[in-house]
This record gives sequence, structure tokens and C-alpha cells, in this order.
Amino acid sequence: MFSDFAKALGQLGDARFMRVMLFGVALAVALLTATYAALLWVIETFTPGSIDIPFVGRVGGLETLLSWGSILLMIGLSVFLMIPVASAFTGLFLEDVAQAVEERHYPQLPPVPRQKVLDTLIDTANFVGLLIALNCVAVLLYPFAGPFSPLLFWGLNGYLLGRDYFTLVATRRLGREPAKAMRKAYSLRIWAAGVLMAAPLSIPLINLAIPVLGVATFTHMFHRLMRQ
Repeated sequence: MFSDFAKALGQLGDARFMRVMLFGVALAVALLTATYAALLWVIETFTPGSIDIPFVGRVGGLETLLSWGSILLMIGLSVFLMIPVASAFTGLFLEDVAQAVEERHYPQLPPVPRQKVLDTLIDTANFVGLLIALNCVAVLLYPFAGPFSPLLFWGLNGYLLGRDYFTLVATRRLGREPAKAMRKAYSLRIWAAGVLMAAPLSIPLINLAIPVLGVATFTHMFHRLMRQ
């Protein structure tokens, strides 16, 4: 598993790796910026200049207060949303990462047809939706987990990353149903590799490379398991 990750890390400077990663991050930043701009427009359009509060009187400056509050809100949300949003956009091009890995490390393999765009969109939407939904539930559990919160975060996201990325890689070579069967057969190994991917998710900037590194790592893992 660590050897698979080391090989993926050694190829991080590959032009196709960088293109996929930077494109995904750029689209994620653009979406979050547009969302924040829309939120500011709503605040400026619908917030009254002042309101009357019983026993206090007229209070003004609500627009300014909400505008500053929205900045803090978006900063907080971006911590949780940047990864799934970047993963969503990056996920559209992760097949290029798997292909780059195979061309460099497994040149003897025959080429495979690209997945249909509609199938890619559906798989990406399902993954991101599940990622956001389960992490929203986990946020409610973190206060009760105490010092074990990082383990909960790594375990949950490790499962999700391993489940999605290994299936993506295996489906290219085996088809959807055999890929799912192989994932179930090696579920513990795949989960462990997913946890290795999830650990850096809490490190800013480095976490943006996880989708690319994850697919590259699971590409190596898939071919290693196939040899076994």
C-alpha cells in the first residue's frame, strides 16, 4: 500500500496530473466565489437599512454586519466544501490520471475505451452527494467523539475515497459489476489505503492533490492485486 502511494507521489509532477488538479481547483474556487457573490447580492438587496427592536430602538448597520458575517461563514464553509467541490470537478477527469499511470508503469496493457460522459457525471454526482451527506452527519458526531474525532474523520472519508476511486480504476479494466465484486473481496485493504488518502485531507493545500493521488494510488493497487 505504501509502495503504491510512493509511486503515485513520484508521478505528481506529471503534466496530466497537474492539469487535472489545477483545473479542478480553479473550477472549485470559481464556484465558491460565485456563490459568495450571490450571497452578498441577496444581503444587499433584501436587508433593510435598519430595524426597530423593542426597548432598544432603531438599530442600523445590519447590511454591514451581515456582509462581514457572510465572509466568516464562507471561510468556514470552504474548509468543508472545498474538498468535495474540487473532487467533483476533478472527478470528471480522473480517468486521465489512471491512463497516465498505466502508460508510464504498465505500457504493456492494451488501451481501454473512455467511460461515457453521462456515466462519469452520474458517478461523480453520486460520490460527491454521499461525501457531503455523510460528512454533514459526522460533523454532528464530532463533539461526542472528543479526541477520537480525527479517527472518525479518517475512517469515514477513507471508506468513501477507497470505495469510489478503486471502483473507478477497476471499472476501466473489468466492467462495473466485476469491479464491485473485486472491491468487496479486498474491502479491508482498500479501506486502509483510503484512510492513507484521507489523513492529508485536514492539511490545507495538500488536500487538494488527494483526488489525483488517490486515483493514481488505487491504479497501482488494482494492478498489484490483479497480479496476485
